[in-house]
Amino acid sequence: MRVLVVEDEPQLSLRVEQALEMAGFAVDVAFDGEEAWFLGDTEPYDAVVLDLGLPRLDGVSVLRRWRESGRIMPVLVLTARSRWTEKAQAFDAGADDYLTKPFEMDEVVYRIRALIRRAAGHASPEIVCGPLRIDTGAARVWVDGQQVVLTAQEFRILSYLAHRMGRAVGRSELVEHVYDRDDDRDSNVIDVLIGRIRKKLKVEVLHTLRGQGWRLEPPSDG
Repeated sequence: MRVLVVEDEPQLSLRVEQALEMAGFAVDVAFDGEEAWFLGDTEPYDAVVLDLGLPRLDGVSVLRRWRESGRIMPVLVLTARSRWTEKAQAFDAGADDYLTKPFEMDEVVYRIRALIRRAAGHASPEIVCGPLRIDTGAARVWVDGQQVVLTAQEFRILSYLAHRMGRAVGRSELVEHVYDRDDDRDSNVIDVLIGRIRKKLKVEVLHTLRGQGWRLEPPSDG
C-alpha cells in the first residue's frame, strides 16, 4: 500500500514517514501544498496524511482540488488547529478522518490502516480467502492455521491483492501501489515475488490471468 505524507515540519514529517514505513507502507513525502496537490492528482495513492497549515497552498484547498478532480483516496487530516469550525472545513472539503497535534504515531498508523480497509470494503482487519487468513494490522499470514512468514515486500503485494480480492490487478497497478517514487520500479521483480508468495502459501488462491495480471480468490471446490 502506498501513502502520501504531506507535512511541512521536517522532523514530524520524518517521524510519520518512518512509522508508516515500519508498518509496511510505501511512503512518499511532500512539504508544501503545491507539491502535494500535484502528487495527489497524478499518483495512485491508497491514502494520504495531510497537514492543513502548509506553505504555498493550504491543506483544505489541496483537498478540495483533489475531490473536485475526482480523486477519491481516503485522507487523514493532521493539524494543530482544534476549533470545530476548522475541522468542519476539512470534512466539508472531503476529509475522511482527523487528528489534532500532538498525537501518537501508532494512532496515525492504525487510522490509515482502517481508512484503507474501509475504502476497499473490509470492516475487519482480518481478510479471509479460503484457507488463507491475512491480519492486515499485524502484517501476519496464516494458511490452515499455520503461520506463513513473508518479507515486507511480499506482504505488501499480498495485502494489496487481498484488499481487492476477486478483482484482476494488472502489473502496472501493482507496481504503482507497492513501490514509492524512489524505489527501482522493475516490474519483472513482481513476477519473482509473486512466485515466492505462491511457494510459501502452498494453496491455489493467487491466480495469474493472462494479459490481465493477478487475482486473489478462494480455491474452487473442484
